[in-house]
Amino acid sequence: MPDEAELKKAIGKPTSKAKVVIERGPVANFATAVCDDNPAHRDPKAAAEAGLEGIAVPPTFPFAMETWGKFPEIQPSDAPSSNAMGEVLGPLMASGGIILHGEQEFEYHRPLKVGDVLTGEGKVVDVYAKESKGKTMTFIVTETVWRDEATGEPVVTSRTNILHRV
Repeated sequence: MPDEAELKKAIGKPTSKAKVVIERGPVANFATAVCDDNPAHRDPKAAAEAGLEGIAVPPTFPFAMETWGKFPEIQPSDAPSSNAMGEVLGPLMASGGIILHGEQEFEYHRPLKVGDVLTGEGKVVDVYAKESKGKTMTFIVTETVWRDEATGEPVVTSRTNILHRV
């Protein structure tokens, strides 16, 4: 079993800092990829008829928005240079095992819409280990709070649980 005190040192370490722009094409492509045929994810008129302020973003889109909306020229200059996840996972992987994406959670503070420009800051919020069926499972929980760039208000909080199992 990994040294719990050593693992806990990662709590609070930054994992990311980024700016994303939510664009119509990626939102429509994502909706198609997850088999969501709601026209409010593609058509501004359908979104308005549904009472929305803009084209709606599918609920799990924050998982992928850094892939499709993070442009190098708009990134903050003070993004973390260290890799908190690597610091925790590196020594664990040295002993072998597998990495699993254990859980993903989104807490919405307001609906996301096409045109939003968001700034996100992530950090490790918990690290712990459990024994199960003779195997050690280490859990690394990260959280990213995405804020509206214009107002600073939180829009969505994304939590991810990564597991390492030996």
